[in-house]
Amino acid sequence: MTEQIQLGDISILVTRKAIKNVHLSVHPPDGRVTLAAPLSTRLEVARAYAISKLSWIRVQQQQLRNQARETPRQFIERESHYLWGRRHLLTIIERDAKPGVSLDHRRISLSVRPGSDQAKRAEIMHTWHKSLLHQVVPGMIQHWEPRLGVSVDAYFLQRMKTKWGGCNPEAGHIRLNTELVKKPKDLLEYVIVHEMTHLLEPTHSDRFIALLTKHYPTWREARAELNELPLGAEEWNE
Repeated sequence: MTEQIQLGDISILVTRKAIKNVHLSVHPPDGRVTLAAPLSTRLEVARAYAISKLSWIRVQQQQLRNQARETPRQFIERESHYLWGRRHLLTIIERDAKPGVSLDHRRISLSVRPGSDQAKRAEIMHTWHKSLLHQVVPGMIQHWEPRLGVSVDAYFLQRMKTKWGGCNPEAGHIRLNTELVKKPKDLLEYVIVHEMTHLLEPTHSDRFIALLTKHYPTWREARAELNELPLGAEEWNE
């Protein structure tokens, strides 16, 4: 069951879970606030806790508002595009041949048919991004399966507007945001480990935090770095 607390202009979604401690979170990109509390917590107690953290909440929200944001990509000559955390310049090649993308050092060459519009160029680039992720993701999953003692039956890549990844513990599936191709590979690995840990513990409980800390001790630093990187023109968060 979820309830809502209103503190002035701040709305806080309260969820009760089988956890021992209260978890207060401010989520990018817009500073949405959630509070997860133990099952027996009364709403007045949750409100009092939130009030005690009000200044912290406002600081976190201000940091998100100040965070760098990419302008929408137009897929034009010499435009900046990020790949694995590094900036590349785009070259457009128009020719009457099958479209495609190639990478040469710090330059991305996008080959398109004459007259192709921005939407078509974006689609070609997204397909290429997925191919790059498919080259990397299986190896990371295989590396972590024996360490976590889990098996990933399938993974899926997709555009996701509200988070970096997802997990279906019953099916043994994980999902990854294709925007991760723009971030450093160690941050992709963090998201993969995070989602694979959900195969052991579906919720963000104390047990989940303990498992993630045991297997990936630097997860807090990774999460902070991921959320401090420039946000996309479309809004993404974890």
